[in-house]
Amino acid sequence: MMEAVTFYLFAAVTLGSALGVVLLRDPWHASLMLGVSLLSVAVYYVMLAAEFIAVIQVLVYVGGVLILITFAVMLTQADEPVDSAVGESTGGEP
Repeated sequence: MMEAVTFYLFAAVTLGSALGVVLLRDPWHASLMLGVSLLSVAVYYVMLAAEFIAVIQVLVYVGGVLILITFAVMLTQADEPVDSAVGESTGGEP
């Protein structure tokens, strides 16, 4: 009974976070939702007594999501320094 409740709880978490990955426009939030969905899939592996696969899931895929978040941060903040750099470079040339 407890395993079924846990399964349904994490199934709802997985589906909700997967929908968040598709529907959210902000790359930060979408990548965080991807991390949540991958972690919830790791819980399924633990429930199936496949702990090694769960550890590999967390290390490889969640690590990949962290790299994705890093790229999202770099892409979203790339606009701000370019504008300030252009303003500084044009101010110093004459």
